[in-house]
This record gives sequence, structure tokens and C-alpha cells, in this order.
Amino acid sequence: MVGFCFARCRFTRLMAAMQLALGVFVIFMSMASLHRFYATNSLLPGLDDPAHCAKFHTVAGGYAGFDIRALADRVDDVLVQLAELQDKLEATALKIGKKTKKSKARHRPAENMTLAEFRRFLEDEVIHPLYSAHIALRLIRIPRPDPDGGGDGDPGAPAVDPLVNFFTAEETRKYVTAKGNRDGLPSVYGTNRTYGTVGHACVLMRRELDEYMSYDVGAHCPDDWDLGQRLMLGGCDPLPRRRCLALASKFFTRPLPINESLWALPDDGNVRWSRYHCRGYRCLSARNQRRGYDRCVGCFDMDREKRRWVATAEPNGTAAASLADFRIDDVLAAKPGEVRVGLDVSVGTGSFAARMRERNVTIVSAALNLGAPFAETIALRGLVPLYATMSQRLPLFDNTMDLIHTAGFFEGWVDLQLLDFVLFDWDRVLRPGGLLWVDKFACARKDLDDYMYMFLQFRYKKHRWVVSFKSKDEVYLSALLEKPPRS
Repeated sequence: MVGFCFARCRFTRLMAAMQLALGVFVIFMSMASLHRFYATNSLLPGLDDPAHCAKFHTVAGGYAGFDIRALADRVDDVLVQLAELQDKLEATALKIGKKTKKSKARHRPAENMTLAEFRRFLEDEVIHPLYSAHIALRLIRIPRPDPDGGGDGDPGAPAVDPLVNFFTAEETRKYVTAKGNRDGLPSVYGTNRTYGTVGHACVLMRRELDEYMSYDVGAHCPDDWDLGQRLMLGGCDPLPRRRCLALASKFFTRPLPINESLWALPDDGNVRWSRYHCRGYRCLSARNQRRGYDRCVGCFDMDREKRRWVATAEPNGTAAASLADFRIDDVLAAKPGEVRVGLDVSVGTGSFAARMRERNVTIVSAALNLGAPFAETIALRGLVPLYATMSQRLPLFDNTMDLIHTAGFFEGWVDLQLLDFVLFDWDRVLRPGGLLWVDKFACARKDLDDYMYMFLQFRYKKHRWVVSFKSKDEVYLSALLEKPPRS
């Protein structure tokens, strides 16, 4: 009984000290914010001038104007977080007190029962929220709305970007605002300021983007990657969310070594399944797939994947699907020893990159999570996923890739002008003599001539060119083309 009372008194003193420290922190941050506010020299002159009443200035190096309403909202958010933190402290005190009584009943020391849990509580529920609140208060530099869309009072300053006034989310407005160099001088790259870029569709999808950007700076990112991908697919790319900590699965374990991971499904615990219909790889490999671009038939069947691009016949002895199926060894034989790095633009789990890795070729796989964790699976197999949409310019330099392979991603639904932009970008990153492998491009028979022209316009050398029937009204186009030198 004496040990129990001693442990409880000790815990009570610790909780009191923490609450005292929390109160001191809040008071200190409030005083620091007020001091920063009143110490600003540019706020004092001209207070009776209506032009100055609408805004105030930060210290040197900060933004020129503030949105006072957004400032008040941010401070309110921080105070709410601190109040929630205090409630968690009190709830945890009751919880640990109950566990202490149980440990006394089982004749186990209270300290051994609660020390590890209390340490985790301090890290997750106290230290991190306090740090986030501190960062949130330090980073309150919100550009004020300017009804005229003009400058900020400085004749030499650039005009306010209209996007700053267009968006309502605080973080979005911070992101799109120009960031001037600290010393006011051009950088070593010759630039005076840096802009955060957003896609044209971000303006059209303002409501979704404001929802996506309403996060706490320095805190954990919301579990809404599917909203971000929806923005990307709509053309709002690259995404402006930058300053939060990505969540991972609670059950993440060490991945398999590379000699085992290439042709094995990863552990279910290494993937966050909260935004998928399935809750495990067994569901993905066994479910009845429907035709569409949000699913990939058989992609999670490793036995099937092992036979792709290497087998000339199916296991039951039947012939291959069509003449449009090329073997990897035949493709590499067109340029022996010259294919070392490449890009795969397909819907899949990285099996093409895995097969090429066995032949000492490094392939980066462009992937989107269209109904299943494709990007996570590619990485867990020991390969490199490139999370990018087809409307995005490839983040690769000119004339650098030995091979580009595409399968199942671009088919007869794609707009010809969009395909034109994509193919010209592929031509840009392919080196002279590089190979473009069009793997079973499917389209309607009546549209074949249009799509054939899209590939033939670049005047590539034809190593292989095959058109085969997919059905009565649809055809496959497979081609192996070599980029000519243009010096």
C-alpha cells in the first residue's frame, strides 16, 4: 500500500510539473507573439491612415502583408490544440492511475508497468504537439488579400500574384507567394525570387485543393492520399503539400532481401490499406477483376507475372496470346550491351523492371495507385516507383534513357493531342539510338491509322512492327522503334 501511494504521489507531482511547463510555454509564446507584433516599426507610423489600418508588416525578411483574420484563425487553432492536449494529459493520468492499481494487485512495481508507455505518451502526445504549436506560431506569415491585386506598398516590389488572393487555404497562399532571396541579391543561379508552381487545374479544383492543403504545418499528414491523387489525375500537378510528416503502416516490417523480393508479394503489414477496397494482397490477387484503368488483371499473381516477356507459350501448352507479344531477350538483342537504364510507363507492380533487373538493366517504373497499392508494391519489391501522371513533363534530362517501355497505360481512349505531348516528351528523354517499345497498344480498328501516325511521325527506325487482332473491332499495335540521331 505504501509503494502504491508513493508511486501515485510521484506521478501526480510529475503531471503537475508538466501542466506548469505547459502553462509557461503558452504564456511565453503569447508574450513573444505580442512582442513581435508591437516591435514592428512599420506598424506604428500612419496608424490613422486607412491604407495602413488594413495591414501590418513583419520584420525584415518576412512577408509584406498579413491577413489578420487568418492570423486569428491560426492562433485559435493552436489554442484548441493546447486545450485538447491538456484533456489528453488528464485522461492519461486516470488511465495510468488505474494501471498502477492493477500492478499493485499483481504485486508488480508500478514504475515497470508505466515507464515505457509514459515515455511514448510524452513523445507522441506532448512533445510533438508542442513543437507543432511552436512552428505554427513562428510561421504565421500570411499574405493579406489585396482587392486591387496590386503591389504591397513598395514601388519596387512585384505585383501580388492573383493566385494569392484566389485561394483561401493559408498554406496554399503561402506556397504560391514569391519567396525573395534573404539578402535581396540574385542567387548563384541568377534568380531574385522563387515561386511555388501549381497546375492550371488547381484553379479549377480550388475546393478540393483547399481541403487538401488544410493541414497543420509540422504535424502528421492527413490520411487522404487518394484526394491528392485525384488532384493529380485532374491536372493539379505537382501537388503543393510539402510541410507535414507522411504516415506509415503501424505494422511495417523489414522488407525481403533483393534476391527474394523481386518475385514475392510483400507483407500486408507494410501497406496502409485505409483507402483501398481490399485489405490485403490475397484479396487483390483473387478478386474478380473488371476491365478498366483502376485495376490490373493478374498484376498481383506472381506466378503469372514470372512468365511475362520470357515465355513463348502458356503453361497449358497453348500458343501465346498474339504475335504482338515480344520477348525481352529479343528486344535487347536489337541493341546488344547498349540498354542500361530505362523507363517503364505501364499499369502494374513493376514486373517488367524486375525482369530487366535480372539482366542488369535499371528501370524506373511510372506508377499510380489506381485502385491498388502499385507504388508501394514496386518499392517493396526492391524497385523504383516514379509517382507521376501522364500530363506531367518527365523529371528526366534530355537524351538520357536507353529504353522506354509502355504497356496497358495508353490505349485507344487517349486524346490524340495529349498523346502527342507525351510522345514528344518521350522522344526528348530518349538518347540517340534509344529504343521505344510499344507493348500491345490497344485501340479500335477504325482509329488505327490515326494512332499509327502518332508513332510514325518521329521517323524512328523500325526493328519490329506488328498489328494483330484483339477482337472483331479492336486491334493490338506492338512496335520496337529506334530513335535516330539528330545532330
